[in-house]
Amino acid sequence: MRTVTVGVLALQGAFIEHVKMLRSLGVGAVEVRLPQEMEGLSGLIIPGGESTTVGKLATTYGLVELLKEMGNQGKAIWGTCAGLIFLARRVEGIEQPLLGLMDVTVRRNAFGRQVDSFETELPIPALDAVSKPKEQGLPFPAVFIRAPSIESVGEGVEVLSRLDGETIVAARQGNLLATAFHPELTNDTRLHRYFLAMIEEGERAS
Repeated sequence: MRTVTVGVLALQGAFIEHVKMLRSLGVGAVEVRLPQEMEGLSGLIIPGGESTTVGKLATTYGLVELLKEMGNQGKAIWGTCAGLIFLARRVEGIEQPLLGLMDVTVRRNAFGRQVDSFETELPIPALDAVSKPKEQGLPFPAVFIRAPSIESVGEGVEVLSRLDGETIVAARQGNLLATAFHPELTNDTRLHRYFLAMIEEGERAS
């Protein structure tokens, strides 16, 4: 894969861990806080944090329309935890700034408070496409911290994983990827590799 540059929205939350993981994969990673820092990006990650704060700061710094334009142009965007909420079209029970790009309905804090955080092994069969032979079929070590859940998905949204076979916690809609958990807090790079493959796929299509 050619050298790509991935932006990580760095307004608040767990952005530095994404930057470090991308760089460990040999990918250029840029912290994005201002509109000019979005120029020339191949894709963008919206990390975990506090979704209302992220939305307000993105609005203040003039990033919302640029992020929407990026998604609508078919460039890959991945939202993790709070990033999933910001990416969604609908959030249950609260009004807050949203990009409204992904046709999903999300519930905030679906698994309880910070003290209810947990780690679990999630089946994500789609990761086999980017897995090394020894990784094939292995579950993903998912870290949930005040995590949201995906309550429903629209047409064209592919469910990638369900917690305990029921609650949707990972999904994809074309160039958009969403995970309710924090892949950047593990040593498993498969989801980041999957996202990089999405970028490559999108660039081939264009």
